[in-house]
Amino acid sequence: MVTVRAPATSANLGSGFDVFGVALDRPADVVHVERAAETTIEVTGMGAGFIPEEPMDNTAGVVAAELGAPAHISIDKGVRPSSGLGSSAASAAGAAVALAELYDRDLTDRELVRVAAEGEAAVSGDAHADNVAPAILGGFTVVRDDGIERVAADLSLVVCLPDIVVSTRDARGVVPETASIEDVVDTVGSAATLSIGMCRNDPVRVGRGLEEHLVTPARAKLIDGYDAACEAAREAG
Repeated sequence: MVTVRAPATSANLGSGFDVFGVALDRPADVVHVERAAETTIEVTGMGAGFIPEEPMDNTAGVVAAELGAPAHISIDKGVRPSSGLGSSAASAAGAAVALAELYDRDLTDRELVRVAAEGEAAVSGDAHADNVAPAILGGFTVVRDDGIERVAADLSLVVCLPDIVVSTRDARGVVPETASIEDVVDTVGSAATLSIGMCRNDPVRVGRGLEEHLVTPARAKLIDGYDAACEAAREAG
């Protein structure tokens, strides 16, 4: 048996849609894998009874299929589903790392991230890697088509987790398909500011970099009280 702890993550981070992600110390999923003739999934913890255990409907099961590594996969969910903290990514990332070790697959970090991202497609419809990359690599990550950049950011983050469920598919569905040049320029500036803040462990710059007017306003409409929570956070420093 191989056991892996896969952390929660926060991705997009305002200006870095589908690009930025950061790993959190907690909460986390714990993924156990054992070799088997065919893949089976068992889910306990948060979301048990809600998260599908049919292998091809579960991110971890899709990862097993991608790797050709059948196993009994037990997932103790610590990351609440539909919370915006990369719940499905934690399961996919944990399964990718655990199964690669179980089957002695010598995969690079980039290959692990790619496989885990295919698992994400099972729930979101798109193989995005902005959550699975920090879940596997830790720290602050920047995902590009030609590779992944990482810095070991050391910041204290406060996570506000309201009792609201927003699926990954729904959150991606409201993202605008077009943008004005003004919004693009603003977003690039915010992304650069946030990246500098992460590299320097500077929470002030990170906070400034979270401000953008392209993706966040559209997604904020899915979360009651979002604007009030942001204003309270700014007032608190």
